[in-house]
Amino acid sequence: MTAATPDIDDFTRPYWTAAASGTLLVRRCRACGRAHHYPREFCPYCWSEDGEWEPATGRATLYTWSVVHRNDLPPFDRRVPYVAAVVELEEGPKLMTEVVECPEGRLSIGMLLEVVFREEEGEPGGGGVAVPVFRPAGRSL
Repeated sequence: MTAATPDIDDFTRPYWTAAASGTLLVRRCRACGRAHHYPREFCPYCWSEDGEWEPATGRATLYTWSVVHRNDLPPFDRRVPYVAAVVELEEGPKLMTEVVECPEGRLSIGMLLEVVFREEEGEPGGGGVAVPVFRPAGRSL
């Protein structure tokens, strides 16, 4: 496990399983109807524990960002500089992530983004984990 890999438990396993197949999930509260992210067992708006997993569109807008030029923690040390960002999902929640495939000078608040998944190394012999990152909308791999 590295700083870039999540701690997967029984509750978050559906999220990470969906990510491995290229689907971003959010939690939607059945009591108040609001979507939220990061995955947690209660709604941060009304505190209900009656939530369900829902596929997100994968579309977002750039809310804010910072270019990281120094990070000594593996595996980030091999990625500098990189764009640490907060994006606002079309469903409403904001998500901390990374913007990829975009030069720093082309970033702008409100730019349209789409989710892609980066494979991170997992435990030795345990396979990797697909982590959602975002790139400018409409780009092809």
